[in-house]
Amino acid sequence: MTKKLQHLFALSEKGAKDLVKAVIWCFVCNVSLMLPVGAVLLTARHLLDSLEKGTSPMNGFWIYAGSGAAVLILLFILHWFQYASLYLATYQESASRRVSLAETLRRLPLSFFGNRDLSDLTSTMIADCSSLDQMFSHYVPQLFASLFSTLVIGIAMFLSDWRMALAVLWVVPAAVLLTAGSKNIQDSFGAKNILNKRAVADCIQEGLETIREIKACSRQKAYMRKLEEKLAAMEKGSIHSELATGVFVCSAQAFLRLGLATTILTGGALLAAGELSFLYFLGFLFAAARLYDPLGLVLQNIAATFNTKLQIQRMRSILEQPVQKGTEDFTPQNYDISFDHVSFAYREGDGVLEDVSFTARQGEVTALIGPSGGGKSTACKLAARFWDASRGTVTLGGIDVSTVEPETLLKYYSMVFQDVVLFRDTVMENIRLGRRDATDEEVLAAARAARCEEFVRNLPQGYQTMIGENGSTLSGGERQRISIARALLKDAPVILLDEATASLDVENESAVQEALSRLLQGKTVLVIAHRMRTVAGADHIVVLERGRVAQQGTPEELMRKGGLYRRMAELQKETAQWKLGTR
Repeated sequence: MTKKLQHLFALSEKGAKDLVKAVIWCFVCNVSLMLPVGAVLLTARHLLDSLEKGTSPMNGFWIYAGSGAAVLILLFILHWFQYASLYLATYQESASRRVSLAETLRRLPLSFFGNRDLSDLTSTMIADCSSLDQMFSHYVPQLFASLFSTLVIGIAMFLSDWRMALAVLWVVPAAVLLTAGSKNIQDSFGAKNILNKRAVADCIQEGLETIREIKACSRQKAYMRKLEEKLAAMEKGSIHSELATGVFVCSAQAFLRLGLATTILTGGALLAAGELSFLYFLGFLFAAARLYDPLGLVLQNIAATFNTKLQIQRMRSILEQPVQKGTEDFTPQNYDISFDHVSFAYREGDGVLEDVSFTARQGEVTALIGPSGGGKSTACKLAARFWDASRGTVTLGGIDVSTVEPETLLKYYSMVFQDVVLFRDTVMENIRLGRRDATDEEVLAAARAARCEEFVRNLPQGYQTMIGENGSTLSGGERQRISIARALLKDAPVILLDEATASLDVENESAVQEALSRLLQGKTVLVIAHRMRTVAGADHIVVLERGRVAQQGTPEELMRKGGLYRRMAELQKETAQWKLGTR
């Protein structure tokens, strides 16, 4: 049963067990609410007996009063345990759910993120998780508990008087079926509502990411008009969704109240015929009043459960994704990177690399060059197992990287990409990401080697300055130097460089290239560059064109052979003579 609950509601094993406990406590509390009805009936019976016998109603009254007080204390204790099992356990599971999602996302290949909308993933992590918190703290346990308690109380009613039980309960299946019958309509509106919300999130994110372009092109009014249209569609969709749910639930709850009328009419007729005592009649009225309240919640909970089913499916679609796995016991013979007939596509039928074979040897600089879109960056990321090859193998030291646990593998790589990612932290801690156990002196040495000193000294708190989200307070060249400092600090045996000095001015480029030269000694270096002078000193060059290896060899060999490499070199030489002017 625990396994079924885990799958049905995307719960952890502990969360499924806590859900069962919560249902049990809610059931006990629902049944216990009949105890005050029993206490009232017993007290009323005592008073009626006293009147018939002509005795004082105070004889034995304190026993009933004490029993009533005991019932109230018992109810308090039971509801306290219900609260702990319901809300506290729900929030613990909420934390576990978010950690589980984050852990799954951490272990997924980057190809997953290329096929998913970022705002959609953010919505799943935040909005969907919040919806499930509400669901498991207010809907699901009460739903099951109310169904079970209604069944138990209904059986007790039928054992007491089947006619009165029928008068009380005949509306229950009709009201439940009316609510359940709205499932398809609610699913349809709910799916549209999710799409509308995602469209709004996408539009807001797009606006934040392209705010400079929007202002530069005077598109503020057009952007706001588009956002307002999407907000209006979301508002309209939300109203329709709530209205569809409300119509069915309110109709079912109103229909449920017909049970009180049939209870009174049936009870009155049986009472007049002398087939039912007044106390029994009163007891059924009290029981019906107490029964319909949790049943009304059941109807609400059924509808709410329908609405959250879509969120569960979206969450399960992430949790059930195949994650990258592998051995943690990784001892390569050397640090040569080999591509053996490697093919790769981000999407089916959209190939990026096709039958690529080359070797980047330890102690050498291997350069990947070629036209944009040729697959250079993709090859670099396949080497570090950011993705897994569709066909063929990528090996490091003779070991297939797809068999190695990604975090274990990445310990052997230092990377400097053109798109630098920084965190909202200090300069010191952003550099220390290269090696978490590095001392401050080691971090500062790497920073000096990467020429960070000259801009850090101008920051308000130096290396302790917070640099904003993704280094928003720094220039592109400054962010690049921090990235290079990380690589210097990590000092891994494999270096991946993707236009590592593209954002630097001429003076700093020369200084950083000198630092990189020290870093590259004795390492396996895979470098992506578009400028021929950057790769003129490479030991081996691989020319990629349209996802295939067009040429490979030393710079001298490729110049002699002619072809794409030589043509690119000559074109860049011509471009270097170009000057800005009007003539």
